[in-house]
Amino acid sequence: MAQEAKIYYQEDCDLSYLEGKKIAIIGYGSQGHAHALNLKESGLDVIVGLYEGSKSWKRAEEQGFTVYTAAEAAKQADVIMILINDELQAGLYKKDIAPNLEAGNMLMFAHGFNIHFGQIVPPKDVDVTMIAPKAPGHTVRSEYQIGRGTPSLVAVYQDATGKALQKALAYGAGIGAARAGILETTFRTETETDLFGEQAVLCGGVCKLMQTGFEVLTEAGYDPRNAYFECIHEMKLIVDLIYQSGFAGMRYSISNTAEFGDYVTGPKIITPETKQAMKKVLADIQDGSFAHEFLTDMSPAGGQVHFKAMRKLAAEHPSEKVGEQIRKLYSWNNEGKLIDN
Repeated sequence: MAQEAKIYYQEDCDLSYLEGKKIAIIGYGSQGHAHALNLKESGLDVIVGLYEGSKSWKRAEEQGFTVYTAAEAAKQADVIMILINDELQAGLYKKDIAPNLEAGNMLMFAHGFNIHFGQIVPPKDVDVTMIAPKAPGHTVRSEYQIGRGTPSLVAVYQDATGKALQKALAYGAGIGAARAGILETTFRTETETDLFGEQAVLCGGVCKLMQTGFEVLTEAGYDPRNAYFECIHEMKLIVDLIYQSGFAGMRYSISNTAEFGDYVTGPKIITPETKQAMKKVLADIQDGSFAHEFLTDMSPAGGQVHFKAMRKLAAEHPSEKVGEQIRKLYSWNNEGKLIDN
């Protein structure tokens, strides 16, 4: 059994470790805007780094930030948090950040992918740390605004100054994470568990399970709208119960019929063979096979051909069209919408 990692809270974090330091947020998307705004409202000195012509440039300026190119922001900053897509980070680092790093700077990430798989190799005289919120950026922002926080992970890959953990925790407190709790981890653990969770359960597993359920019902002759309600729409109701009260709380809230079916049917769907397939997914993540496949397809030479083809096929699934109709039945559905298409 692995030893339990430490969880840090407000009393363990000291913002003074970042006082007098300039923090550059590279990227102003979902996580970038949340980190930048929360840090600024926590009293820290924040600038934003973007590529020239970025659609986010004007928005960042309107929200009170001085915006520079990524290279200029890195040159000015003591702390550089990279919050752009994984596949773009290595190129940006090599071109804009590496030439502008100074001894004693801190390079930060919200996901360990590029450090763990060796796509970015920082010099030995800089701190390399991670603060990884366990929620999308809009939640990091909204929780902060109402006085709460989003649980996050903290990791230190390289401690050149002897103060890397303290500075990373100060950053975590600055975005509000210490209000909820900051769990200590490593770059390897965060990367491998995050990729596995996304692929085998949260995105790959859940989406495929819901869509397959939809297919089974429609192929059996049931109304697609009925199938959507039962296999896709109601997923949120169950997940919300688990989120709030765990599996036991969810089972307390559903009918005895549903609970009985849960126990007898779950093992028929998630079989020992499914578990073996999950173990193979994890092995492919651990040995770098997935990272190689992903980066090859996302490279200029790969042209994202496989990625775009998979995205197109997924968008054409019959459940997508039915889902559009069903979601229109809920008049409140656009209130507090998480994504803007």
